[in-house]
Amino acid sequence: MTTWLEALVRVRRERRAAVLVTVLAVRGHAPREAGTKMVVADDGTWGTVGGGNLEASAVERSRALLAAGGAIPERFTVGLSEHAPYGHGRQCCGGEVEVLLEPQPVAPAVAVFGVGHVGLELARVLARQDLDLHLVDSREEAVAPARLAVLDDAVAHVEVHHAPLPELALATLPPGTHVLVLTHDHAEDHALVDAALRTPHLGSLGVIGSSAKWARFRHHLLEAGHSPAALDAVTSPIGLPDLPGKDPATIAVGVAAELLRRLSSAPTHAGPVLGDDAAR
Repeated sequence: MTTWLEALVRVRRERRAAVLVTVLAVRGHAPREAGTKMVVADDGTWGTVGGGNLEASAVERSRALLAAGGAIPERFTVGLSEHAPYGHGRQCCGGEVEVLLEPQPVAPAVAVFGVGHVGLELARVLARQDLDLHLVDSREEAVAPARLAVLDDAVAHVEVHHAPLPELALATLPPGTHVLVLTHDHAEDHALVDAALRTPHLGSLGVIGSSAKWARFRHHLLEAGHSPAALDAVTSPIGLPDLPGKDPATIAVGVAAELLRRLSSAPTHAGPVLGDDAAR
C-alpha cells in the first residue's frame, strides 16, 4: 500500500498537482488522531483521515482547490455528532476535527541550454530552488558527472541531457518549461531559438547575448517565417542590466533573480532578462 509520503513524492515526480490533507486538531472522539495525513489528486487518494463524512468532505474540498488552481492553505472544521451538518453520511464519534488542506502545485520547470561557465553557475543557484531543472549541452564534457558534482546536494530535481543536437531536446521538456539559451556557439543558439519558437508547449524563452546579437537573430528569424509578435515575446539580452560585472557568477545571479521573479508571478511567454555573453 502506498503511504501518503510516497504518494507525495510520486505526484511531484509525475508533475501532478495534489493537496496534502492533515488532521490538525481533534476535540473529543474522532476516527484518527491529530497529525494524520492523506494526499488527494484529481484522480486518486492515498492514506486516510478517517473515512466517512470527514474524509469525503476533505476530498471534495481538496478537489475544488485543485480545480480552482488554489495555492493558499485552507482550514475547515467537521463536527462528528448526530446534530452536526453533513454532506456525505453521518459520523457520530462525538468529537470535532479541524483539517488543514495544503495545495501542492506542480513545480516550475526550467531548461538551461549550455552548461558552460555561466550555465554551470546558473545551475548552482537554481538547484537550490524547488523546481525541475533540465541541463542540456551538446558537449559531453560539459555535462560530465564529475563537473556536475557541485549539484549533488540539489533541492531541485535535476535532469542532465547530453544532446549533440540540443534542439531535439525541446520536444521532451514538460509543458510550460522556461527555456534559457546560453550555449558556447551562436549558431547553436540560433538553431535553438528557431526550434523553440516552433515548439508551442514551452513557456518563456530568453537568450543570452548583446542587443546587436539579438538584432541579427531577429532579422534571420523573420526571414525564416517567424512573426514579429512571436519574436517580441523572446527576451534578449537576459539578466539584470544594472547589476555590475560580467564574470559568470554575477551574470548567473542576475539571470536567476529575474527568473525567480518571473516564476513567482503568473506564467508568460516572455523570457527572463539576463546580461551579457562575454564570460561564457
